[in-house]
Amino acid sequence: MVFAGKRPNNLGISNGKLASCPNSPNCVSSQSTDASHKIAPLTFTSTPEEAITNLKQIIESLPRTKIITESKDYLYAEFKSALLGFVDDVEFYLDRSANVIHVRSASRLGQSDLGVNRKRIETIRANFK
Repeated sequence: MVFAGKRPNNLGISNGKLASCPNSPNCVSSQSTDASHKIAPLTFTSTPEEAITNLKQIIESLPRTKIITESKDYLYAEFKSALLGFVDDVEFYLDRSANVIHVRSASRLGQSDLGVNRKRIETIRANFK
């Protein structure tokens, strides 16, 4: 864990929102209002319970991933890079009224992530049913 960094203290849901992305380009969020950080939420047609179970199975199938916090409407996982052990904090917030799961994926350290956070969410989306 050479480049793990410290776990942020601003994670979780506050007034129905995930934390905002910092100004650096190493974060994506479905609740962001600016184009550089904006990414679409995950959408589902199943029950919310089936959606969160499906999401959890996808996360657990990915390498170097650990679910840290889990509730009926929220998942928080840490994703570690293979080479240097960089850690990304990835959150999922289930919005039952809109049938979407909001996402936020952010690197703990550094400026650029070379698109890793956006690519991760799109990989999860591709496997999400």
